[in-house]
Amino acid sequence: MSPSAMAYISPIDLAERPGAKELAEVATPEHKRIVDTALMDATLRGGDRSSWPAEDQADADAAMARIQDAVAEADALIDGFLAKRGYPLPLAPVPRLVTGWSRSIARYLLHKSRISMESNDPIVRDYRDALRLLQLTADGKFSLGADDTVATGGASTDVRFSYPEPVFGRKQLNRFR
Repeated sequence: MSPSAMAYISPIDLAERPGAKELAEVATPEHKRIVDTALMDATLRGGDRSSWPAEDQADADAAMARIQDAVAEADALIDGFLAKRGYPLPLAPVPRLVTGWSRSIARYLLHKSRISMESNDPIVRDYRDALRLLQLTADGKFSLGADDTVATGGASTDVRFSYPEPVFGRKQLNRFR
């Protein structure tokens, strides 16, 4: 993801959950030693990494690039669903719900080569839940929250009532007096 593009989830959010340890395990390039958890955390949070060797920092940067690619792919998927509903994209501010969807989808994308029982895997469950809610949102059956201007019609909603002309007007009714 380019630095100028706004992601729906920040590296700091990812450092909190799922955490640097899990991200280091799934994002470290193949055939490399898994990035140290503390180094991955410093990379995610933009902290000081000067105490690690340059080669380890390069591996952490490569892992970070994989994480950013997964987030960019997740955000593009989210935008695809939200565009169907007519949301102005990218969303700003980002609803917490969308941040959660981005986390779930990016986490799934980073884990997609792992072998697990899909029926009871929380990563797969969260991914499928995110896709289901995105589809419901695109269909207009689920809202992004209280500030959702698309679901509520926003400030541009104009309600008008129309009715047929009355059969009996004042003039006709005055004749009966």
